[in-house]
Amino acid sequence: MLVPMRSILEAADQYHYGQAAFNMNSAGQIEAAIRIHELLHSGAILQGAEASNAYMGGAADFMHGTIEQKQAGAKAIGDAVKKYGADSPIPVALHLDHGKSIESVKACIDGGYTSVMIDGSSLPYEDNVELTREVVKYAHPYGVSVEGELGVLAGVEDHVFSATSTYTNPMQAIDFFKKTGCDALAISYGTSHGATKGKDVKIRREIAIATKECMMHEGIKGFLVSHGSSTVPQEYVEQINALGGNLENANGIDVNQLADVSRVGINKINVDTDIRLACTRNLLVLFTEHPELQKSPSIGQIWEDMRAKPKNFDPRNYLNSIMDTVITGVIPDADVKLVVDCMKDGVMESIAPLLVQFGSYRKSHLIKPCTLEQMAERYKKGEF
Repeated sequence: MLVPMRSILEAADQYHYGQAAFNMNSAGQIEAAIRIHELLHSGAILQGAEASNAYMGGAADFMHGTIEQKQAGAKAIGDAVKKYGADSPIPVALHLDHGKSIESVKACIDGGYTSVMIDGSSLPYEDNVELTREVVKYAHPYGVSVEGELGVLAGVEDHVFSATSTYTNPMQAIDFFKKTGCDALAISYGTSHGATKGKDVKIRREIAIATKECMMHEGIKGFLVSHGSSTVPQEYVEQINALGGNLENANGIDVNQLADVSRVGINKINVDTDIRLACTRNLLVLFTEHPELQKSPSIGQIWEDMRAKPKNFDPRNYLNSIMDTVITGVIPDADVKLVVDCMKDGVMESIAPLLVQFGSYRKSHLIKPCTLEQMAERYKKGEF
């Protein structure tokens, strides 16, 4: 069933495990993600970033999509999640990742998102507070959860860029929760966006611990989020490079560190890069082992686009020739099916171990089912 993100995070917080959240960029990926969560009996948080919404709205230049394209894409993602998740035996939440404006938030809620993030972390503190507060006022009457961000992560991912990072101040996080009424807060504690995080990164677990302790002391019923937390499996990187890719300095966050912080305050862990790498690796293997597909009328252009940019591992940059399938999930021929199956396998392969390592597998029964209408009533009563 589809639920607000808050109900999934309440269980993660109560039972001290990490709930991974995965970014989705096609109908096939959404189907595969829900399926692997079902197989491992884990609640699911699927995410669409602003650029993902633009892409699923048909924008080839998804980094500069129009609001109309984002509206269409948000509905396409929402429709896919409803198709595969509405009758699922596990709770499924659809969350906007790094929303930048009220307009984007409204587009996502209209499209069927059950949770939204508004990222005002680059703004002056009081402006961030005001923007987040306005989103809370808009979203909570719909039963939609809200995530904010405090502190600045280094790195590059979709519309998020910063050359440096600013760690979150735990006491300011308390003030932020109190002033905005947000459900969850992404903190900066040493992670970074993208595939180039640096070798042997040590995340500042003490920031998460201190923030959570202060929240408990103040009676704040909120949740902490770890952004930029892809693990960047080195076997994916090595295999991509061996098959003609050119990924340099691609390193992620040690999964053991993420599992550790999930037990001491971090409730939600965002992962995107791992899925991109797995899907790209799978497609390179497909075209290498079956060279006749390189000239396929329906998918040969994918191979050409991949070869043109060996440094790029984001599938959105080489799937434009099968955009109808990406958006709708409709498969026109056997060759396109091979591509879709590679993408699905990449999603499941990259997600499955993290559900086990972060601890959410076999815990879907601990999540209390809650509709948007029921959550809206809880917000109205001031339970939080």
